[in-house]
Amino acid sequence: MTPPQRQRRRREPEPPPRPAGHGQEGEQKQPERLYTITGTDGDRAPLDLVTLIVACVDPPSSATPEQTAVLRLSAHPLSVAELSAYLRLPFSAMTVLLTDMLAAETVHARAPIVRQQLPDRSLLEAVMHGLERL
Repeated sequence: MTPPQRQRRRREPEPPPRPAGHGQEGEQKQPERLYTITGTDGDRAPLDLVTLIVACVDPPSSATPEQTAVLRLSAHPLSVAELSAYLRLPFSAMTVLLTDMLAAETVHARAPIVRQQLPDRSLLEAVMHGLERL
């Protein structure tokens, strides 16, 4: 009698990766639409990427999660670009959200401090003369 032959196990092909947003067994998880975060798209405040946002009040209980996050993050001045990155929202959605918050006076927007393009010549001369005296 001959012993039974061992069969090699073959690696089964892996199923193709599922696209993002698909759950198990046919469930589809739809991404959250940006207009649910920002509401209606109306006039926007003239915000730039470097505009600084500062919170005026503590987050009220009626605030949305995004508004609460903005108010907590902007206890100290943060730029719109930083807020957008921390909340993982595109700039366009962030400006609409901040426009609503500016209208409700829960945050203040202020322009960043702009440095002069070229330093003052008299200041440079004063520094140069001071260094020569050393």
